[in-house]
Amino acid sequence: MIPEEYIRKIIHVDMDAFYASVEQRDNPELMGKPVAVGGSRERGVVAAASYEARKYGIRSAMASSIAYRKCPHIIFVKPHFEKYKEVSKQIREIFFEYTDLVEPLSLDEAYLDVTENKKGIATATRIAKEIRQRIWEETQLSASAGISINKFVAKVASDINKPNGQKTIMPDDVIPFLENLPIKKFYGIGEKTAEKMKKLGIHFGRDLKQWDLPLLVREFGKSGTHYYNIVRGLQKSTVKPDRIRKSIGAERTFFDDIHAESDLKEELEKIMTILHKRIESSEASGKTVTLKLKSFDFEQHTRSFTFDHYINSQEEIFDKIIQLLYQPFPEKPVRLLGITLSNLKNDESDNSQSVQLTLDF
Repeated sequence: MIPEEYIRKIIHVDMDAFYASVEQRDNPELMGKPVAVGGSRERGVVAAASYEARKYGIRSAMASSIAYRKCPHIIFVKPHFEKYKEVSKQIREIFFEYTDLVEPLSLDEAYLDVTENKKGIATATRIAKEIRQRIWEETQLSASAGISINKFVAKVASDINKPNGQKTIMPDDVIPFLENLPIKKFYGIGEKTAEKMKKLGIHFGRDLKQWDLPLLVREFGKSGTHYYNIVRGLQKSTVKPDRIRKSIGAERTFFDDIHAESDLKEELEKIMTILHKRIESSEASGKTVTLKLKSFDFEQHTRSFTFDHYINSQEEIFDKIIQLLYQPFPEKPVRLLGITLSNLKNDESDNSQSVQLTLDF
């Protein structure tokens, strides 16, 4: 039995193949075809793949050249991020009609705490269904949803009936659900950790539950405490409406590898111009600047410097980035450059709320 203080009504809404679906919606010729947003046949990285493309094993963050080998008739589409942002804003306005406790994770997914909701709807399941219907009617895009007692279980549940479906894990069903859940399905457990767990005989939640806290901490460090709690349905991470932004960045993948000193500096200057616009629009300042380099063979390196004061000056950031470029100067041709400002200055606020819960999902 999970203690009542650990039970809330949480919905995780996840748009289905968001970028690709927007492109298919706006270009009917792409409907029903394998589409990759981002990259090209020769270069770049897939930002998103349609469900037709996923049947060929194509996933986001995959090199475009690999995607093309897996599916020679794939259609590469240039991303239109401003359009995606506008659609995302439209979807979030729908969320806010039901609750102010909305925590966006990205443009295409968010957590909603509907323990109390603005429309007085009795069940979170009905709210999720209504929201998904509203999204379809207003954007012609489908969304999936997971509904349960906390963010972790809701996130896992939203994948179960994708695309265009939803799944509710009732409070009394959470423990059996987690016990029978394969370790690789646990949100936040990556391939390497899952492989380590399998070697230790942990294949399902019920196996993980057999391990006591000290043993988990010994094997997995601080994460051991997290694993101990989530498999028992214990998570107090609240939905944070004013999610604190941790970094602002910009990067670019090149059609042709670059290596000449003048070319690298010129491209970094272009990236810095884009980043500075984002810093200005966010009214942000930070202490840490990071240069990201990915070579032609996909080997990636980052170099960072932390100031003893907050900065947002384009000149100050760029000067430090150029210094980092020479520490040391890259030996291999470069396919991607990126600049990030992190360790941002933020005003943190506590958005946690305490309300009496009715166990009607």
